[in-house]
Amino acid sequence: MQFLTDRKRAQGMGAGRAGTHHHWQMMLSSAALVILVPLFVFTFGHALGGTYEEALTYYSRPFPAIIMGLTLVVVVPHLLREAQEAIEDYVHGVAEKLALMAAQAFAYTLIAAGLFALARLALGYAQ
Repeated sequence: MQFLTDRKRAQGMGAGRAGTHHHWQMMLSSAALVILVPLFVFTFGHALGGTYEEALTYYSRPFPAIIMGLTLVVVVPHLLREAQEAIEDYVHGVAEKLALMAAQAFAYTLIAAGLFALARLALGYAQ
């Protein structure tokens, strides 16, 4: 007969790993989004109805470009962490690992493409 403590039985079965770290990451990114989302809506909404040249001129200024970049860099990892939670909860085995890799690859590709496009707009190279 094997005598196991409650801790030994529960070890490796769920929330005993990186839950606190994930929670704090989500809390910090959520706090940042409380500030960034209204600023993003204001700046993006201001450029939304104009022509291409007006939008190019608008995003050549530092404030809208910085708000757009910060929003992109905070929103996408926040959504990636949420997607990782869903994948870890509902997909298991090799499919889980592949889905996690695909989600990360998509998220970082999206950030890179968005920052590249924003840099081209901000520097006036887009045409």
